Amino acid sequence: MVEPVGNHYVVARRVYSENSFDEEHEKLHRYHKNFWDHLKLYFRCSPQRIKKVALRMFPVVSWLPAYRFREWILSDIVSGINTGLVAVLQGLAFALLVNVPPGYGLYAVFFPVLVYFIFGTSRHISVGPFPVLSLMVGGVVTRLVPDGAAGNGTATNMSAIDEQRVMVAASVTFLSGIFQLLLGLLQFGFIVIYLSHSLISGFTTAAAIHVLVSQLKFMLQLPVPGFNKPFGIIYTLESVFSQITDTNIADLITSLLVLFIVFVVKEINDRYKAKLPAPIPIELIVTVLAALISHFAKLEEKFKVAVVGKLEEGFQAPVAPDAGIIQNCVGDGISIAIVGFAVAFSVAKVYSIKHDYPIDGNQELIAFGLGNILGGSFKGFASSTALSRSGVQESTGGKTQIAGIISAIIVLIVILAIGFLLEPLQKSVLASLALGNLKGMLMQFREVGVLWRKDKYDCMIWVVTFLAAVFLGLDIGLATAVAFELLTVVIRSQIPSCTTLANVGRSNIYRNRKDYTDIYEPEGVKIFKCSSPIFFANIEFFKEKLISAVGFNPLRVLRKRNKALRKIRKMLKKGELQVTPKGLICMAHHTQESDDELDNNRMEELDQPTDMADLPIQINWNAELPPGIAVPRVDIHSIVLDFSAVSFLDFSAMRVLQKTLKEFVRIDIDIYIAGAHEGFLEKMERCAFFDEEIKPSMFFLTIHDAVLHILLKKDIASSPKLKLAEVMLHSNDYVITTSNGLRSRDSTVSLLPPPVPLQPLVRR
Repeated sequence: MVEPVGNHYVVARRVYSENSFDEEHEKLHRYHKNFWDHLKLYFRCSPQRIKKVALRMFPVVSWLPAYRFREWILSDIVSGINTGLVAVLQGLAFALLVNVPPGYGLYAVFFPVLVYFIFGTSRHISVGPFPVLSLMVGGVVTRLVPDGAAGNGTATNMSAIDEQRVMVAASVTFLSGIFQLLLGLLQFGFIVIYLSHSLISGFTTAAAIHVLVSQLKFMLQLPVPGFNKPFGIIYTLESVFSQITDTNIADLITSLLVLFIVFVVKEINDRYKAKLPAPIPIELIVTVLAALISHFAKLEEKFKVAVVGKLEEGFQAPVAPDAGIIQNCVGDGISIAIVGFAVAFSVAKVYSIKHDYPIDGNQELIAFGLGNILGGSFKGFASSTALSRSGVQESTGGKTQIAGIISAIIVLIVILAIGFLLEPLQKSVLASLALGNLKGMLMQFREVGVLWRKDKYDCMIWVVTFLAAVFLGLDIGLATAVAFELLTVVIRSQIPSCTTLANVGRSNIYRNRKDYTDIYEPEGVKIFKCSSPIFFANIEFFKEKLISAVGFNPLRVLRKRNKALRKIRKMLKKGELQVTPKGLICMAHHTQESDDELDNNRMEELDQPTDMADLPIQINWNAELPPGIAVPRVDIHSIVLDFSAVSFLDFSAMRVLQKTLKEFVRIDIDIYIAGAHEGFLEKMERCAFFDEEIKPSMFFLTIHDAVLHILLKKDIASSPKLKLAEVMLHSNDYVITTSNGLRSRDSTVSLLPPPVPLQPLVRR
């Protein structure tokens, strides 16, 4: 019965063990599906299932017929034009990170958008190159086709090197797309959960540092070779500073000026985004001005600045990936596939929550996989989504991926018709535009202080990820970061939080005894809580903490008692002890014997339960013992283990737990387990956990049930006049109240009348 009393409540019910609860309340026996059942269900074929699979595989079929043409088309057109202009510039800029001619960046912007329109589930992200992915692909390119391969640097040699690099970028992109497609088809979309926010933040910040360093050679126009190996960033900086006197001043001034303008305008866009109808397209403005100035001032001839150069009109024929290249970059393809998906899914998740629609991780993998396969076939490079470009698409009013199609049309126009207008553009301007998109990632340094205050483990993950990715490279750094993150999970679960609980406020609430002053601890009762799963790696830690909480080692106490019994039997046999009504009295001076003499090569017998059946008296181990016999004092009679936070218990841990509990039982300490999850009892029965010493009756629904059972049991033991029949009939009821007076329909005496400690309840 539950009865409200203002902002208090009163509960009157029986004290329940798991067994008594199941006896009183009939439990439904449900059929639990096995592996074959799930397999049959997964491959079951029906018209409804076919329709569901088709809608899941082709999301465009579900949202396009419901498109609100009159309401959304204008917003999508405006958003698509703005996004397309930004995408063109970012495609050219990020191609420099890949170390391929800028024109190939347009292919990386165009093809994935078409695929994502059909297969993607997010309505707002802008698909295309991402600086981190571009840099990872560029690392593979410089490793397989280093700068030294250009020989004497003639135009013919450089053209051949560019072709090789384009082929490497396309092949690794194709391979990453295959991995993403396979992961999506195998329903491995959950893999993103292993990349925490701290890891992604630290990794993208490190990638931003790599992007910054990689663009120095374009900003300064220096011949810096690529160093795609551990500590390559240090070698790159050494090469830059060793040639710093050869800097092209015109490129440096242009880069700094463009960077300053871009940062200032982006800050204005961020600060006044609520007042501006659309962000100021500073990248477009700067690009147009820089191209016009470079063309009319003839900067290439006067100052020898590096420009974009010839952009081929139209599309090149698709090519098959190079098998030799694929064999050399399998690991890179996996890391590119995972990072690209993780970044895109994180951004898509933000917009899906903001605009309240679902996204499917597995379908996203399929969409990006097919997009990279198509993009790699047409000599593009890996795509994901850029935060700044997606922000433009969403903030300018984009409603659906119709905006993405419009942006692809803008890119198509540049590829087919007006690409020549960008040929006089300086590469240093593109490098500055690439760096201008790193502001958000570089500002993630501020998260370190926040994480240190909130969660030091997450802070360590961020720092280790950042340092590993910066100094070891993005591929090795990512693997190191994931390994370290999993290690922190192992450490956290291997060293769980274990506490001793006490009753707080004379109610049914139990909390850490160190945190409160108004606590009540039943005499002789220890309540121990473990706040993590218990498995093979932390069971010994759990055992040590339990022994520390109770204050003694049960196995040591058991052995001491069995040794004492051997000594008592020996003394009784020699007549050195006499049995009296007051206990055992020593009749002669007894010589001290060593433990080795008492062991007598029978150590296994010391671990068995104490047996006093052959003695003329039952020994009270806490009373005064005869001289020469010392046994550790045990002041507790019951232990309650709170398993409410233990989500699972593996077989290895179960065996150690069983052995530990038996050690306590053998020294006459009752063990109770409270709050165990559903199925715990059944699993232990299947694993033969119970025997004559460890019984299922030790399980109780709550800590309070177990404590009340213990107090009632001790009261019965200390009050022989109490009628057992009456107790069995009525004493299993109790009342919980948080008010000063009871409100119950039954004439029940409260177990907890403040401030009297917990007492058993007897119904009158």
